[in-house]
Amino acid sequence: MTKAVMIAGTHSGVGKTTVSLGLMAALTRKGMSVQPFKVGPDFIDPSHHTAISGNPSMNLDSYIMSTKGVCRTFAKYQNSDISIIEGVMGLYDGIESTQIASSAHVAKTLGIPVLLVINVHGMSRSAAAVVKGYQMLDPDVNIAGLVLNMVGSPRHRKLVEDALRAEGIDIPVIGSLPSNRELSLPSRHLGLYMAHEQMQDYDKLADFIDANVDMNALLEISSIPDIPKNIKINEDGSKEIDEEKRFNVIIGVAMDGAFCFYYKEMLEELQKLGAKLAFFSPLSDALPDIDGLILGGGYPELFLDKLSSGRARTDIRKAAVDGMPVYAECGGLMYLGKSLEVKGKTYEMAGVLDARSSMVGRFQALGYTEAKVVCDNPLSSKGQVIRGHEFHYSITECDRDARFAYSMNRGKGIDDAKDGLMEYNTLAGYMHTHPASASMERFVGMCRKYSRR
Repeated sequence: MTKAVMIAGTHSGVGKTTVSLGLMAALTRKGMSVQPFKVGPDFIDPSHHTAISGNPSMNLDSYIMSTKGVCRTFAKYQNSDISIIEGVMGLYDGIESTQIASSAHVAKTLGIPVLLVINVHGMSRSAAAVVKGYQMLDPDVNIAGLVLNMVGSPRHRKLVEDALRAEGIDIPVIGSLPSNRELSLPSRHLGLYMAHEQMQDYDKLADFIDANVDMNALLEISSIPDIPKNIKINEDGSKEIDEEKRFNVIIGVAMDGAFCFYYKEMLEELQKLGAKLAFFSPLSDALPDIDGLILGGGYPELFLDKLSSGRARTDIRKAAVDGMPVYAECGGLMYLGKSLEVKGKTYEMAGVLDARSSMVGRFQALGYTEAKVVCDNPLSSKGQVIRGHEFHYSITECDRDARFAYSMNRGKGIDDAKDGLMEYNTLAGYMHTHPASASMERFVGMCRKYSRR
């Protein structure tokens, strides 16, 4: 097992991502092996974790994956010196007024200590009230250390520390971060820029954390977690796959700047099921010789000239019409429609689906989803319930006779609480799923049937 600590914040925007990335960079630079994790359904922050540490960052989500899934994933990736888990939103922020899907819930589930980041700008004794409140709300959450952000001066830090002691709060302050606008992380409509776009200087983050955080104290508070004994896992923490269910197929995965939102565990499950993955770019490549296709989310709206003129667009339509299984999420949904409109200009897309999408200037959906499967489809069978999340600035309009695979118990979907648009053997929706909730086994099986025609 490994040392582990969760970096959580009092609220969104408090600096936990800066602290998380900086700690990963500083520890990696010291020669330690860091295993990163991210609480919640996030594709962007994990890309930075992976770029910094060299290890794949894994999501831990107690809503989509369940607590058992969280434990299995965490146990599976325990081969490093230390695990750094970046939290989500504020420490206790879960679904509605519950703890489910919160950083606190994951920390309690795994028995991991929390390093709480607090913005103390304009506060002294009031910081003690904040810490005491967070400490008392749920005593089962182990807040083992504090990082004070936006500290004005050494005297300011002392005022806060004196106030903590005066109130009997014995949580150590292991970091004091001054304001540093040079370290602001650039972002856009779906969050930070992806790591492959090289918009961040990780060495500067490491320097900043090294100078302002007691790294020895961090390692001291990072306990060695024990996975709850009621969670049964295999030696590597992964799900058993019956050898008879392994399928010898090749599945194409669109991977570039336009399509880059994938859970690592989805790709791993495809491989465990016997699929060989053929990564390609619809921006520049022809469709490879494959038995099935997956188009993840991302930023197709930023590459419309290349997508509309690329050879893959017509290749994908021909393959879909021929019956090849295709599964797409969010950005992939928009690409598979007839057109995508941005700022009044319309671009021709793959035309697999009788749908048209357009980008708008505000959120159309943001949050967790739950879908009841109303008909058999390439991913799931009628009657299943799938959990996931949706996050997009686009709208998609479909023909009146459109067929949908999902009825949304929670979430907006494509239209009128319906998601999962179907055509041929293609399934495309706004909902992002995780293999802990929606196995890829049915999809891979359909790919094998297609390959054997």
